[in-house]
Amino acid sequence: MLFEPLQLRDVTLRNRIVVSPMCQYSSEDGFANEWHFVHLGSRAVGGAALVFTEAAAVTPEGRISPQDLGIWKDDHVPELARIVRFIDRQGAVAGMQLAHSGRKGSTQQPWKGSRALRPGEDGGFRPIYAPSAVPFRPDDPVPEALDAAGIARIAKAFADAATRAQQAGFRVLELHAAHGYLLHEFLSPLSNRRTDAYGGSFDNRVRALMEVTRAVRERWAGPLFVRISATDWADGGWDVEQSVELARRLARLEVDLIDCSSGGMVPGVKIPVGPGYQTAFAERIRREAKIRTGAVGMIRAPEQADHVLRSGQADVVILARQLLRDPYWPLSAARQLGVQVHWPPQYERARD
Repeated sequence: MLFEPLQLRDVTLRNRIVVSPMCQYSSEDGFANEWHFVHLGSRAVGGAALVFTEAAAVTPEGRISPQDLGIWKDDHVPELARIVRFIDRQGAVAGMQLAHSGRKGSTQQPWKGSRALRPGEDGGFRPIYAPSAVPFRPDDPVPEALDAAGIARIAKAFADAATRAQQAGFRVLELHAAHGYLLHEFLSPLSNRRTDAYGGSFDNRVRALMEVTRAVRERWAGPLFVRISATDWADGGWDVEQSVELARRLARLEVDLIDCSSGGMVPGVKIPVGPGYQTAFAERIRREAKIRTGAVGMIRAPEQADHVLRSGQADVVILARQLLRDPYWPLSAARQLGVQVHWPPQYERARD
């Protein structure tokens, strides 16, 4: 089943293998460059069906690091379009994840330590925004709490980014509402301390994400995914029961698939990491919310990935680190599962 096609609106995926959005921390002023061309292009050559960019910031202050990819201005489009054309020529589908980092913005690249940057230090910037003036870590800068006008501004930024993504030729979009970034910050009571229409009750906490989704869907007719953290792994936080109800509501807004990750909201939580440790979230949301799901998290072996699909836990597998280790994992997986798939003609002599 790993190599069965999947129809999503007017897009056909050649198999069920998706390249997860993975930050590369290698941009300048949000621009894609040769690194992104090779990184994304090689995964398309390697046989994946859907190749997502890393989280692309919809505003300059929405970057996780100053070196993050961006889609906040028209000048970003031409180089992205070049990458999309190459992905298309390999028979894969190009997808873009739209994101805003919220209170976790302006941090170092991971290999430098991931600490919060001061303004001007290695591109560090201010302000950073969040639902409430609550920092991620005690020593982190306190974010500015968004007012209603600021929330509307960011919803429009997501919609404008969707238009630019369409201009660049992307065929699938994903909204990043996971891992402790802005849209997730609105969802979780651990970061959302508001007392207005965007805080408190479940209906209020999901409001910002619903408004962003509507704004994007008005501009975007193609497949639309939403990545969520199905649980915060913390008492009093967002949990899988709320995720199921959110998925039901997103389905009514014509979201096509829920990308089911977890965690990232607060530091220091204990997560029972192991092979397939998040697939149960994808299975429950798929079953109870009646929406397609993607499973992510330590999916490594072809037989494991195929089992996730055959057992009804998810509709696609979304791979990250395994595809960093081996961009051509889909080709070797097909061989191990005894499935004949297309190889790039330049690589055919290595098939056997």
